[in-house]
Amino acid sequence: MEGCVNVHLDATEHGDGIVFLHAVKEGPVNRSYGLQVAQLAGVPRDVISQARHYLEALESQRDQQDAAASNRQRDLFAIGGPPRVPSKVPTAPPDPLRAAIESLEPDDLSPKAALDALYRLKKLLKPGAA
Repeated sequence: MEGCVNVHLDATEHGDGIVFLHAVKEGPVNRSYGLQVAQLAGVPRDVISQARHYLEALESQRDQQDAAASNRQRDLFAIGGPPRVPSKVPTAPPDPLRAAIESLEPDDLSPKAALDALYRLKKLLKPGAA
């Protein structure tokens, strides 16, 4: 569109947070800072923690797919022999109990919130719970 350009604010990560450098750069940003911005906006830690776990799982899946694609491409150019069929890497199903425990920040919980969390964890132990 005439008169429009894609720009972004330069930023740097500091621990789990983000610091905007207030420098306008040309082009799109090279990565998303959505979780850091959500944290700045006051989104609860447990929501951000769950989102971070989900993002890590998506990135891991993408990396596995990229590696498989790279292997297929390399096999196309290999001399001799038919291309290998990449084997699927078995992945363990997500463990809801582990995810729930990892999302807790004990120092941030009131006594009531800690008790509620304990009851939620206990429910996850029951067979068929998710």
